Amino acid sequence: MGILKVSIMHLLGFVVFCGVLASPVWAATQQHDFVIEETPYTRLCHTKQILTVNGQFPGPTIKARKGDTVIVRVYNHAGYNITLHWHGVDQPRNPWSDGPEYITQCPIQPGANFTYTILFSEEEGTIWWHAHSDWDRATVHGAIIVYPRQGTTFPFPQPYQEIPIILGEWWNANVSEVLADALRTGSDPEISDAYTINGQPGDLYNCSKPGTFKALVEHGKTYLLRVVNAAINNELFFAIAGHQLTVVGTDASYTKPFTTDFIMITPGQTMDLLLEANQPVTNSTNNRYYMAASAYSSAVNVAFDTTITTAIVEYVNSTNSSSISPQFPYLPSYNDTNSATNFTANLRSLASEDHPVDVPQTFDERIIISISVNEILCPNSSCEGPNGNRLAASLNNISFVSPLIDILDAYYQNISGVYGTGFPSQPPFYFNFTGDNLPFSLLFPRRATEVRVLEYNTSVEIVFQGTNLLAGENHPMHMHGYSFYVVGRGFGNYDAEKDPATYNLVDPPLENTVGVPKNGWAAIRFRASNPGVWFMHCHLDRHLSWGMNTVFIVKNGASPQARLLPPPSNMPPC
Repeated sequence: MGILKVSIMHLLGFVVFCGVLASPVWAATQQHDFVIEETPYTRLCHTKQILTVNGQFPGPTIKARKGDTVIVRVYNHAGYNITLHWHGVDQPRNPWSDGPEYITQCPIQPGANFTYTILFSEEEGTIWWHAHSDWDRATVHGAIIVYPRQGTTFPFPQPYQEIPIILGEWWNANVSEVLADALRTGSDPEISDAYTINGQPGDLYNCSKPGTFKALVEHGKTYLLRVVNAAINNELFFAIAGHQLTVVGTDASYTKPFTTDFIMITPGQTMDLLLEANQPVTNSTNNRYYMAASAYSSAVNVAFDTTITTAIVEYVNSTNSSSISPQFPYLPSYNDTNSATNFTANLRSLASEDHPVDVPQTFDERIIISISVNEILCPNSSCEGPNGNRLAASLNNISFVSPLIDILDAYYQNISGVYGTGFPSQPPFYFNFTGDNLPFSLLFPRRATEVRVLEYNTSVEIVFQGTNLLAGENHPMHMHGYSFYVVGRGFGNYDAEKDPATYNLVDPPLENTVGVPKNGWAAIRFRASNPGVWFMHCHLDRHLSWGMNTVFIVKNGASPQARLLPPPSNMPPC
């Protein structure tokens, strides 16, 4: 059986045998070497050094089967501290390899190395990996594809090929300096210069057309797009001209299929989409179609990157000329919250016999968390944020302060003074969270390192309540160590008496990153059955840097299988 065609997918780690997606074969335990290094890349007419893994941007794709173990040896040959996070991997009992700096480990210093053990469990579909130190993930990221267990298959017809689509952001400036300048001045960070698809800005930017990513398709075939939003600070609309998309999964969990003209995907989220190459290839004026992504930016008077990134879907068996400009898709307006909300409302778990759900029907503990963008007072109005103050962010009016040693080690070694356990179960005071013209006094949070301790195997409900302090917007809240069921969403202030009646406890989507609607709320449920120290934060990195974070410590259970694994011997020192 020979190779019929090797297209652009080969460059991303996919080889097509006889035109059909080959079934991957590998050992249940794999090993990879990731070398962190500074590599020159040219985009938008500018060349600069960026952090990469093995010189690649985006980085290598990791492929595994459900339940596999993957070993990744990281060698830091760059001049920056680094950690890596396996986003969406629950890592049962193994927070030691989860990755967020000063939460579960201290960073891998220049010249040092560390070995991560990635334990796959229930994940199946597309997730991703990325740096979890400062904003290094801008260029240090890649896809993770988790295939069904050997002997099982997708709950949809086998696609002809699969195509990773990684959406990102590009700065002409050094990203580390962008963050450092913002933290020094207290101002909003400099916005990005471009969005990217598979590392390329696309035709609409200067000096970018030759590198535009191109996906070659054949008429009558179906393709599985594995979409990752790796952008630092922007939620994105994504669409393909002339084609509808069928959503079949999100965050490595299958969904009930539904067809849409576009998706809205937040930073941190992943989606599996079926693309049917059904456009005519004879007697047609074109055989090329743009895929495109642009910002969904719901905050009023907050600057954002207004550019549009493109790639091209091209029919290879067409007799038509490829010299005509590709058709452009419809993308909703940047502030079209209705379109974003209506799309998200369609996400529901597959809930089939082979892929059942296990939604907690009741809860042992409810935690209501207000989400706010805030200010920190600066002497004599000496900062460059609003009102001469420093921009900040908070959960339940606590702006998280990273400790000097990691919380996991402090918990495991019983080191006092590193963190407190006073993260509250509700906001310290209630007000009209989503109202206009809120009192100035509400802007100022308490700065602290507070965590929430959960008993093993308790059923937890978290209600995220957005606020309109400074600027209300959609917040993608990500939890490490867990996927959770998104049982409810709504606009306005959460009503604990009335709103639970609207919950979906039958087939809610299972996610690891939930978009909390602008000036609204979202409710999630999960069982605290994974002992360890687990970070929770907004995946808009400017908000993470400002303190929109906390940590859950899940205590050990009684059995040996319900207890935290011991640390590896080579944890990076602080």
